[in-house]
Amino acid sequence: MKISASIKSAFNHQETVVQTNESATTMQISTKSSGFGSSINGGELLLLSLATCFCNDIYREAGKRNIAVSGVEVLVTGEFGAEGEPGSNFTYKANVISEAPPAEIEELIRYTDQIAEVHNTLRKGLSITLTT
Repeated sequence: MKISASIKSAFNHQETVVQTNESATTMQISTKSSGFGSSINGGELLLLSLATCFCNDIYREAGKRNIAVSGVEVLVTGEFGAEGEPGSNFTYKANVISEAPPAEIEELIRYTDQIAEVHNTLRKGLSITLTT
């Protein structure tokens, strides 16, 4: 699976596209009040990425187990310091809404935490290379 994200930014204009394989989606993200850059920051998008990954994976793994899930709530928090410093203290909690037994839902949440791809990417650490 090949995933990409792109931004084209100019005064009062931003075009944001995410793509997985051949499926592209345009996202609406407004510009800052100055007219330049995004109204949301990369840290917010990173935490949203973690929340989205976990949410989607819960539905996927519940489906494999024939567990009916009617809703998922995920809250991810983290801290960022001065410019150039990496984020820290990332934590998250999830609430899975289901009529399945609580122990079954707890096991689903714990298993999904172990296999969530974005989570595991960050936990492992990775190289990010600027190409020109």
